[in-house]
Amino acid sequence: MAHDTTDSVARMPDAASRVPDARDIAPPELGVAPPSSLHGLQGWLMRWAASGWLPIRGFWPRTEFEPQAKGGRLRIEIVSHCWNYSHLLEHQLGSLVLHPPREVEATMTVYFCREDRRTARLLEVAAKQEPANVRWQWRALAKEHLFRRSIGRNHAALATRADWIWFTDCDLLFGEGCLDALGRALQGRVEPLVYPRQENLTTLLDDAALAGEAEPRLRQPSGELEFSSTIATKAKGPLQITHGDVARALGYCRDISCYQRAEREFQKCREDTAFRWILGTHGVPIDLPGVSRLRHASKGRYHGSEASNKLRLFARRLQERWRARRRHAKS
Repeated sequence: MAHDTTDSVARMPDAASRVPDARDIAPPELGVAPPSSLHGLQGWLMRWAASGWLPIRGFWPRTEFEPQAKGGRLRIEIVSHCWNYSHLLEHQLGSLVLHPPREVEATMTVYFCREDRRTARLLEVAAKQEPANVRWQWRALAKEHLFRRSIGRNHAALATRADWIWFTDCDLLFGEGCLDALGRALQGRVEPLVYPRQENLTTLLDDAALAGEAEPRLRQPSGELEFSSTIATKAKGPLQITHGDVARALGYCRDISCYQRAEREFQKCREDTAFRWILGTHGVPIDLPGVSRLRHASKGRYHGSEASNKLRLFARRLQERWRARRRHAKS
């Protein structure tokens, strides 16, 4: 695979990294607590509870509300996070510029930290683009608040004005017709959570295959990247599409204190299990074209030891081989 695997959509002009259109979100607005010596243990207990091992489901407080069916030209908000992954976010934002929706109004919300200067510069590049029916919305957080994705997701959920809100990651791409098909699929629906039935995944890509240039730009994957189709079985990770009424009523793990605390380093996102547990559903699958994800072998945002990073990479490659064998067995 060649090192230059992308085509340029827009190159960056000379600019500072202040991102003047971004809004800084202060800690009081987030409602977060500082790190605690116990919140790690709380997180493990919450994972056990959400997996069904702790029988506390019946004691969890329920918020009664009736989601309203929405029709016509829907408003869709997409929420993404980026910390040292601007080379992936280049593709995500580029996919919206290349494939803007015609039938829905989309808001692209990115939570970032101004200390991540390359991401900040990339958002300035994107802000100069004006794709039809897409509104950019940049939200700057302190890095200890960015490191736990449920903090930004909860902020977005409570503040959204959209009919539906898509919680995703910066490695997900929106192909041609994806958002318009989403708007059609969501007409009149009142389920709290839906997700794409199918997504297209790359193999594990190394740093050379994904590396960006010194100055950020909006990009699209080249034809040299190979994607394989896979079936999703629940709304997890970057595939969580929530009814706007549900988001405004419940937030995103709003009432689970361990998921609304500052962190000292980027955390693996396990909150989606708790989010589904709160909603009482794995989500309803819907058919959407053009949902693709860039799978990256190196987890550059995590700052563990070299040994732990190598162990994590080894585990991911074993997982990749297992998935490949499953695909081969089904074919």
